[in-house]
Amino acid sequence: MTPELTALALAGLLQAVQYMLFALPANLELGTGYTSSPRDRAPSRSLSPRTGRLQRAMNNHFEGLILFTLAVTVVTLGNQSSGFTAACAWVYLAMRVLYVPAYALGWAPWRSAIWGISFLATVAMILAALF
Repeated sequence: MTPELTALALAGLLQAVQYMLFALPANLELGTGYTSSPRDRAPSRSLSPRTGRLQRAMNNHFEGLILFTLAVTVVTLGNQSSGFTAACAWVYLAMRVLYVPAYALGWAPWRSAIWGISFLATVAMILAALF
């Protein structure tokens, strides 16, 4: 398995961890009656600020995984794996790990900087595969 695919697999596990970090407090805060319902109405209670941040961090990673998966696919199927693309994949993963506490704890402006580094690492992988 290429380093990029390994980083992608670990990013998938990170997404699962993020889901649990959000779902556990959300169930406690909203109640299982709401969270197990079809959610046809808005919840009667709001999420705490930290749980709301964990939800937004999780959703942001779902979005980021789309582009990162594309980058890993292009690099892998194009036989363009290199030390540079592997480093970019690991930078992406490290930044996404840091992004969780940065968002949950409200680290401004560091959260945005961490996101930007992960985004640039992903774009750099795609560009490296093309050139």
